[in-house]
This record gives sequence, structure tokens and C-alpha cells, in this order.
Amino acid sequence: MADIIQLLPDSVANQIAAGEVIQRPASVVKELVENAIDAGATQIKVNIKDAGRTLIQIIDNGSGMSDTDARMAFERHSTSKIKSANDIFAIRTMGFRGEALASIAAIADVELRTKEHDHDLGTFIHISGSNIITQEPVSCDNGTNFQIKNLFFNVPARRKFLKSNPAELKHIINEIQRIALANPEISLSLHHNGSAIYELASSNKRVRIVSIFGKNINQSLIPIDTETTLVKISGFIGQPKFARKTFGEQFFFVNKRYMKHPFFHRAIMQAYEKILPPDAIPSYFISFDLDPADIDVNIHPTKTEIKFENESAIWQILQASVREALGKFNIVPSIDFDQAGSVEIPMARHNFDEVAMPEIKVNPNYNPFETQTPAKSYSGAGSSFSSRPAERPNSTNWQSLYKGLEPDFSAKPEDQEEEPVQFRIDEQQTTKSSVQFKNKYILTPVKSGLMVIDQKRAHERILYERLMQVLENNEVASQQQLFPETFELNASDATLLTSILPDLRALGFDIRDFGKNSFIVNGTPGVLNTSSPIEIIESLLEAYKNSPVSLQEKARETVAISLAQASAIPYGHALKPGEISELIDNLFACQTPNFSPKGKKVLSIMPLEDFEKLLK
Repeated sequence: MADIIQLLPDSVANQIAAGEVIQRPASVVKELVENAIDAGATQIKVNIKDAGRTLIQIIDNGSGMSDTDARMAFERHSTSKIKSANDIFAIRTMGFRGEALASIAAIADVELRTKEHDHDLGTFIHISGSNIITQEPVSCDNGTNFQIKNLFFNVPARRKFLKSNPAELKHIINEIQRIALANPEISLSLHHNGSAIYELASSNKRVRIVSIFGKNINQSLIPIDTETTLVKISGFIGQPKFARKTFGEQFFFVNKRYMKHPFFHRAIMQAYEKILPPDAIPSYFISFDLDPADIDVNIHPTKTEIKFENESAIWQILQASVREALGKFNIVPSIDFDQAGSVEIPMARHNFDEVAMPEIKVNPNYNPFETQTPAKSYSGAGSSFSSRPAERPNSTNWQSLYKGLEPDFSAKPEDQEEEPVQFRIDEQQTTKSSVQFKNKYILTPVKSGLMVIDQKRAHERILYERLMQVLENNEVASQQQLFPETFELNASDATLLTSILPDLRALGFDIRDFGKNSFIVNGTPGVLNTSSPIEIIESLLEAYKNSPVSLQEKARETVAISLAQASAIPYGHALKPGEISELIDNLFACQTPNFSPKGKKVLSIMPLEDFEKLLK
């Protein structure tokens, strides 16, 4: 039998490695911007075309590379960061594996221009699909200029599975946000198709957060700063009243590297326990600074999952730090000793008079079994009284007390019916006897037992079918706002909102771009009854971001689902009896009352037999 095991060619091995390191255009942006930071750049420019499909350009003013280093940088596992395995546990730079450039060059057309600051000429290298096409001297600026063109041109299957341009651009913006927040001292800009998304000047942490997420977040930031022998924790947390119901403003950094850490997230959530609105998630921008030997950043190709040696101890320090910050700014409720009903502490007496024992007055001649007690006198210490004969109760003529108050059964009130009211449940009384339970469910009796309705999912179904009917009939009815409202979004949400504005207008929204990630709401759909359109739009964006459907597929249906979720009655909202009846009537007028637009059950019936089993 012939030998069948052979070594893979470098080009194929690089394409396989690219599948782990380069998942989408945002991965290229992340790797190249981190390399620029490692090169000591203080100014980084990112230019994108078609969400990275056509062009990704990264320009920095870092140290640059010599002609030999420029060529060696594209070899697999070539790095200047480590020389032995022990160096991995002392690493403070972003990249160190030496896989990024080799992986990018294997699946794209790459042009590199780089020059060291003390050289007159730089180096130009052109690589396509791991094949070196050109390497020559060139006149260029100090630093490095990467141009990545036609990403995944030789891996059509990977290119086919890329999402729409708005979705891929959102991922790029998220990567830039993480890098910008971790490095506020670096000037950073992002342009897409010639339009500026970010122009971030060198600043401090707070200014950088406000520059990215808008000026409204500034009033909610609470500083946190704790330093121990184990770890230094710094950054900002958000006030509970500004918490949102979905993720988006939660960031952990360790030694200036972004990371995901669900365990530490739970520590923060426990610190906010009992002071958050229902289902809300607070904002936080927290940096950990500790010895690199105490963490392992080499457990995932993207280096976003990091293992801590003293994880439990840091968890305790983090929770205590957040609680302390909330307490300093009077967010956590404190004991108010001035409140009414508090314990009164008597003042110390200045004249120490002799305190006499309290006296108890007792009648030794009292007999509870005697119906009549003779008059006797009793003298006690300090007082005297005489007991009088007990009065004989009047047991005659008691009927006269109630004279004139006898009920007249022959008389009949004007509003009293001829026949006594019978207690029965029919179809009309079903909705009247419905009750709300835990401000979340509606309980209503039916012939076979008890029906339980999820109020939020029921309202989602009602709104969704109304919105879809509007779309099908092209009956756009917009209710104009008496006072148009202006609101500001971060770059990621602003890009997403711009991409779905045509579908929102088809539903009756009148939203205009106001420039610089600001928008103005002039009108809302007539089918919605809302006094806070901005809150609806923010909830819509959050629901839309979590939608599994691509923006290109069933876009209007996706908007209708997201809008129905954002506008539905929230859990915890108390309903009046009339509102309960109206909700039930509208639900059973729907084509599919049993399921929400997302396919979740709206109602369930508990048979009467189950109740009988419970009571046996």
C-alpha cells in the first residue's frame, strides 16, 4: 500500500489557519490595528469600502519595518514578540503568534508600504493568495500602510457566507470601539465609503467613552478605582436608572486587551442586585491591570477569552469595588436616621434625682364571680377610691331599641331586579372574570379549565399582524408628533438605523437623519399608541441586532417583528380590567393567536382534571 500522508503546502495551511483567525472583515481590522498599536503608533486611520469586501486600509505612524522584516512578517509563526515559551506568560503586546499576516495574505490581495523613521526609502510588497508578486523600494510616509483588497477572493464559500454590508460594518465598528476604549491616548479614525464614522482625538478614558457613545452617557458614568497587591481595577460603571435591557455597553479589558468574561459579569450584576429595573443590564467600562504571569491569553485564536489564575479573588475584589462606587455616589439605599418611626434614644438626664419604683394599684376585695359587689372603700398607697354596686343589666323592653329599623321586605329598590342574580359563567362573563397574575400573565376560566395567557407575547402577536396588514395593503398611516424629538446614537446603532430607515418609513415612521449620528422623529405609526417614540426606536434596534434573519432577507417582516417586540406591553405592567378584556378580544381576532411572531407559545390551558388531582 502506498504512503498516503503528506505535508500540506504552505498556501493551503495558511488558508486553514485563516479560517480560525480571519472570520470576517472585522477580524482583519482587529489584527492590523493591534499590530499598529504594537508598533508604537499614536495615530491610526482605517478606511473601509463595501464593509471590507472591496478594501480595508490601515495607515499608522508607528515604527515601520525594514525590507527584510517586511518580507518575513508574512511567514507563518514569524514574530518579534516572543523567543521562548516562557515569553508567552510575560506578554503585554496585542499580537504575538505571527499568524495574522500570513492568514490574511492567503485569502486576499495585499499591498504593504512601510518605512522606518530614520530611512529615506521604504519597502513595497504585493502578495496575492500567499504568492509574492512584487517587492521593491518605494518612497512613502513613516510607518505602515496596509491595503487588503478582495477579501476571500480565492475562497468563494467563505465570501458567500458573509452577511450584508450593514451587518459586517457593524462588526467592524464594534472592533474599533473595543480598541479605542482600551487605548484612549491613541488618535483613531474610521471612514466607510468616504464617510467619517469616527474621528477620535487623543484623550482620557471618560472623554473617549463620551466620544463613542454620545454625550448623554456622560451623566450616568460613575468612576471606579481600586488598587490591591493582586490587581488594579479602574474605569466607569453606569447608574442603574440608565441601564438598558440588552447588551451593548459592557466592556472588560485586561492589560489593555478586550476580553469576554461571563463570570466577572455576574459579579457586577450581583453588585447591582435589587437596585436595577427588571431585566436591565448596567453599562460598565472596566480595566484590569495585573501581572501577565497571572493570566493566560493563549487559550483562543482571537484572544478574547482569558484565563485568570486568581479568578475567585478578583471576583470578590470586583464586586466590592462596584458596591463601593455605588455607595459613594448614593446609589445604594442607605439608612436614614431622620425618618419618622425610627427608634428614639432618650437624652441623658443632668439632674440625677432618686428614681422611685412604680406603684401597682390592686383591689384585693374584687371577686369576679360576684354579680353584685357591696360598696367598700379601699385605700392604697398614694390614692383611694370606693367601689360602687354593679348596675343590674336592663333585660326588659330591649325590643324598643330597634323600633323603626325593621327591614321592609315588601319595598323594592328602584335598581333591584325582579329575579335574584344567579352566579354563572358564560361567554360574556369569561373576559370579565379574567385576572392578571404577577403583572405578567392573564388567567381566564374556560369550559375545559383555566387558560393562561402571556400578556407580552399576546400583544406582540396583535401588533405584528396589524403591522403586516399595513405593509400588505400599503396603508401607511403616520401620526405626526406635536413636538418632534431629536436623539443621538452611537456609530454602530446609527449605521444600523440608517440601513433600515426605508422599511421604517413603510411602517409609518417619519425619521430623518440629522447628521453626526443624530436623528429627528417627526411621526410614528398610527397603529402604535406610544408617548415615547425614542424609547421604542432604541428597543427596536436592540431587538433587530439580535434577530437571526439577515437584513437582506425578509427585511420588512424582520422590522415588523422587532417593532412589535419593542412596542408590546412589558412584563410588570399592571392592566386595568377593560384593558385585559380588550387584549383577549384582539388576540383571538388574530390569524395565529397561539404563537408569538418569534414562534413562542402565547397561551396554555390547564385542564380541570389537573386541578382536581392537585387537591386529592
